[in-house]
Amino acid sequence: MKLISNSSEETISAGYEFAKNLKANDIVGLFGNLGSGKTQFVKGICKYFNVCDPVNSPTFIIVNEYKGIDDRTGKTISINHFDLYRLKDTSELKEIGLDSYVNDDSVCLIEWAEIANEYFKGNMKKVFFEHGERENERIINNY
Repeated sequence: MKLISNSSEETISAGYEFAKNLKANDIVGLFGNLGSGKTQFVKGICKYFNVCDPVNSPTFIIVNEYKGIDDRTGKTISINHFDLYRLKDTSELKEIGLDSYVNDDSVCLIEWAEIANEYFKGNMKKVFFEHGERENERIINNY
């Protein structure tokens, strides 16, 4: 499925709608160039799960952990937001303990997910982001 977003707000809304199909233990790979909308999409997912903390890309710290509520179950859910831009290979994923974040109480959202896709052997939901023709236009695929 393909969606054209014309603003940050529309990309956040797209993330919110996408989150309606997420459940604990899901891994979502977010693929796209710098500034293509990945973090805005994550903000929408976090909004769906009632995260109250500010949502920012964890570029320099690798992972941000947020607590939210899954309204469907009434349970607390951890949203683990990764940025793997600075990592070089799958061995570094073991070093940061990526496996420990994937569990029945969490959703993992991974920006720059190419090595995570290799690590999880493709067993993740994938969303692709591209810059559109206009300045604020973003193209979101497999949405």
